[in-house]
Amino acid sequence: MKDRLFILSQYLLPHHLLSRLAGCVAECRVRWLKNAFTGWFARRFNVDMSEAQVEDLTAYEHFNAFFTRALKPGARPLDPTPGAILSPADGAISQMGPIEHGRVFQAKGHSFSVLELLGGDPAHAAAFMGGQFATVYLSPRDYHRVHMPLAGTLREMIYVPGRIFSVNQTTAENVPELFARNERVVCLFDTERGPMAMVLVGAMIVASIETVWAGLVTPPKRTLKNWRYDEAARGPIHLEKGAEMGRFKLGSTVIMLFGPDQVTWGAELAAVSPVRMGQALGVPAMAQ
Repeated sequence: MKDRLFILSQYLLPHHLLSRLAGCVAECRVRWLKNAFTGWFARRFNVDMSEAQVEDLTAYEHFNAFFTRALKPGARPLDPTPGAILSPADGAISQMGPIEHGRVFQAKGHSFSVLELLGGDPAHAAAFMGGQFATVYLSPRDYHRVHMPLAGTLREMIYVPGRIFSVNQTTAENVPELFARNERVVCLFDTERGPMAMVLVGAMIVASIETVWAGLVTPPKRTLKNWRYDEAARGPIHLEKGAEMGRFKLGSTVIMLFGPDQVTWGAELAAVSPVRMGQALGVPAMAQ
């Protein structure tokens, strides 16, 4: 009954209004208020500040600065295995495996369309048919910067408007096509393993999604928008393996997509396996 009421509330609540209000609170600079809220949050979710570059909770200008905090140098060493595909973030594997019939497994009988996830362009989706996916869920206590699994050259970024349902195990099991319904930012890269999609999925109370090349991704209107990064447009943007590529202000989930015969995921990994940014999730398929 509790889960049913929670799912019902997800359809009824004003998602974007609640997230805008949360964003205002998260950017509040009133010292006593932001310190009290940040301290409560750190205790409630058992946040490990010993890894943070700035350990003092009161030193952050607002809650969002704390939430997107940098880690100390060396806190997340990159796996040195040649060709390893790294975890882009701290969190847990939600699901991983093959992309079958153009769909990605979500949970408990639910899946979603790659075509819809990437914004509806068949040319974008075609590159990943028969390929592999991995979904990493970031919990509130995790480090919330997202890094490159492989070195890559950005060729396109797509903002896809949508709802912003909460993202957790309960919603994954009960909200059909959850990740293809929520607001998201799709980043398409060329890598040594062919095309790679990095999809940053928003969630309720996620105030914003940022990338290192564009900053806050907030089009004036909530409509589908594309940015191309080639010689004729903005010029190529190359990011090295392990480099920061984006961050969440309160939230959510990263989905990686690769083409066929490119990636083999580690046999030890499965749904709910904890992962840390920089650890190896997989290797080139030809290495097996």
